[in-house]
Amino acid sequence: MHFQQNVPLAPLTTLGVGGPARFFFRAESESQALEALAGAHRQSLSAFVLGGGSNLVVSDAGFPGLVLHVAFKGVRSEHSGDRVGFAVAGGEDWDSFVAQTVKAGCSGLECLSGIPGTVGASPVQNIGAYGQEVSESISRVRAINLATLETREFSNAECEFSYRHSFFNSREPGQWLITRVDFELARRGQPRLQYPDLKKYFAENASPTLCQIREAVREIRHRKSMLLVEGDEDARSAGSFFRNPIVSRDQFAHIQDVAAERGLVPPSFPAGDSVKVPAAWLIEQSGIVKGFTLGKVGISRKHTLAIVNRGGATAADVLALKSFVQERVLERFGVELQPEPVFLGF
Repeated sequence: MHFQQNVPLAPLTTLGVGGPARFFFRAESESQALEALAGAHRQSLSAFVLGGGSNLVVSDAGFPGLVLHVAFKGVRSEHSGDRVGFAVAGGEDWDSFVAQTVKAGCSGLECLSGIPGTVGASPVQNIGAYGQEVSESISRVRAINLATLETREFSNAECEFSYRHSFFNSREPGQWLITRVDFELARRGQPRLQYPDLKKYFAENASPTLCQIREAVREIRHRKSMLLVEGDEDARSAGSFFRNPIVSRDQFAHIQDVAAERGLVPPSFPAGDSVKVPAAWLIEQSGIVKGFTLGKVGISRKHTLAIVNRGGATAADVLALKSFVQERVLERFGVELQPEPVFLGF
């Protein structure tokens, strides 16, 4: 097993910051991944799994262990009545797979169009957008434990999905390599049309098709620079950098009181006994607006949640802006924003 050495990681991420991997290996099958991980064990190297690099901040020092780049490919489908099952290799491009399901007339993932990254990364943070979460369609996940090299299959319940959380990023973060994800989708099902942005987009079309929903989601994401497009500086980010906080009703009452001082009403969404508040609104009302710049990094001109590399930025620059945003929101509303990306080598 031959590992490449001192491979720059910044070009393999959408944010474009960070140092090199001491060792690097591109695995094109589960067996290659197991062999590489066994080699890392023999050399007492820690291992990190890299997919599309779209939700990742790499430290300026890089990573001293093995970065295993997942490149497994393959999609299998099986029809059963009005349901279609898809077994998808972890290295498949997420948006390409969503396009395939929409083309096949299967509903369940259409609102997740345009999200960068790989299929294997989708269950880890339970990706969601425009009224859908991937956990609604996942039936099973196959994964390798990086420490024991055990191969295990998880049912949907065993994945312990919740808002932007799963077993893989909460219970045992960084300990599993996802090699395959199984989905169960509705054939000839109705598209999801419940998110405000989409309702507004289709104000004059009460019954859009799956293809129209997908196209609309991609267009909306493009407008916000949340679609990877060559030449769009505001797309040089790690996507939404902060999670929408879920706060207690008492905390939300405090947010309402602070907002009322300016004659504002904070947007909110029910979350069980708690309340979900848009992080973007909290940031903006803390005085940090779209286009804000701090050195070589800034807030996207189109989307308040995205921290953007303006060119030549370092990971330290990104962390400085992250802390600045968190401090301003905490000071203003008493809410501590939590970041979404994975931080490697810090």
